[in-house]
Amino acid sequence: MTRERVTIVPRPSAPGELGPILERARRRDFRSFVLDAETPFSAEPGEELLRRAGDRLLRNAPDAPPIPIVAVTDEAHLRTAVHGVAPGGILAIEWTADRVIPLENAIAARGRRFELWVYARRPSEVPAALGALEHGADRVLVEVTTPSDVDHLESIVDGPLPTGLAWTGVPLTSVRPVGVGDRVIVDTTSMLRPAEGLLVGSAAAFLFHVASEAVGSQFSRPRPFRVNAGAAHSYVLMADGSTRYLAELGPGDAVLIVEPHGAARSVRVGRIKIERRPMDVLVADDQGERRTLFLQEAETVRVSTETGRIPTTEIDVGAKVLGVRLPAARHLGHAIEETIEER
Repeated sequence: MTRERVTIVPRPSAPGELGPILERARRRDFRSFVLDAETPFSAEPGEELLRRAGDRLLRNAPDAPPIPIVAVTDEAHLRTAVHGVAPGGILAIEWTADRVIPLENAIAARGRRFELWVYARRPSEVPAALGALEHGADRVLVEVTTPSDVDHLESIVDGPLPTGLAWTGVPLTSVRPVGVGDRVIVDTTSMLRPAEGLLVGSAAAFLFHVASEAVGSQFSRPRPFRVNAGAAHSYVLMADGSTRYLAELGPGDAVLIVEPHGAARSVRVGRIKIERRPMDVLVADDQGERRTLFLQEAETVRVSTETGRIPTTEIDVGAKVLGVRLPAARHLGHAIEETIEER
């Protein structure tokens, strides 16, 4: 899910709340709004403003045709609305009863002929609207009644993914057992590919790539939804570019799943499992800086290197492990400008 596909439709539940709703939405980086024609509003650079006039949405663009809004009451009504859209056009739908199955039917009938926009009556309806039949609606117009609705919406909608990750290989200078510790398994709600994994490490300045368990071992089945990510104190990179301690993760959190030098995507945590297990510490030299990664010693726990994914039971000094460099200073997981030293 991404907030670029979400448009805020303020419906204040109390007088005087329109301004706070819009202010909160802007602070939460929402940039598209629908307001009535008579409501005063000055769009800032980079923002989109649509005006609702009866059963149409008006765009502030030269020669942009109005977008029809259709209130769907039954299957026949939906079928008529979908087939009545011109190729390349936009259809906005308001649901009067059922919303999930009708949306799936509309997406299937749409193909790539036109854009499908749908109204959500509350933030909790947004995930289903954006994810129906995997692709979802092109745009969701979500009604919010209070500033706290905006906070709820932000918590369930993903923002832009981190870009320009600075991948590099760093040589291991030491691999040694460090006794039993609390290691954290991250089970996701999505299936992961063998090359995908999490970015994890003891210091935010450098995070190692720990691969998924999409490949099993001689004595264990593949678990392609899992990353055996590391010790409880370790940082993990979230989908919004912030960091979190592994022990702080919980169901529903959005983590960044990446392939080395490749694609990245947001994936939700399904559960966290913390258990006491034998741990190894991998120590790498990053341009003179000491970087560490604590992992369970097991055949299914693999670290990405320049020559492939290597289990912690086999990796040794000299291997060039892959990871990314990030700003070191953090406050509540977000990068800040500050002098810092991590050891």
